[in-house]
Amino acid sequence: MLIAKHTEYRIFREVLFLGSLAPMNQPRKSRKELNDISAIILDSAITVHKQLGPGLLESIYQECLSEELRLRQLTVQHQVPLQLHYKGKPIKKDFFIDVLVEGEIILELKSVEELLEVHKAQLITYLKLSNKHLGFLINFNVPLLKDGFKRFVRDF
Repeated sequence: MLIAKHTEYRIFREVLFLGSLAPMNQPRKSRKELNDISAIILDSAITVHKQLGPGLLESIYQECLSEELRLRQLTVQHQVPLQLHYKGKPIKKDFFIDVLVEGEIILELKSVEELLEVHKAQLITYLKLSNKHLGFLINFNVPLLKDGFKRFVRDF
């Protein structure tokens, strides 16, 4: 199996809002479980990329990747809203996670010529706001998907 190069980003600042998107009674997954799911995500993304190639809209890749993950028995949520609170008051601007896998892993999908620092910052912010520990930034607009697959870790 192909193993993606990964970049770890450790985040040490306090966040203003740490709302969990996982059900309250559901325990967090172990490191091994998250790594096993990560391997499935990578393989699924490669499968979608091989089928479709680069150059399509992000929304197409989101639908196809979600379907591929469901075929592999993973739970997937689309466009999951995150609400930010500032000084105890809700801000009337929602942020949306592209794909949330198993209630634990954030996927931020792109179809761009090149990943920019702002794309990385976006995923890091979503990890902080949702109190999640693992996310992937996936750019489908590359000849080889392994070149567009980045892993981000927060307090893992």
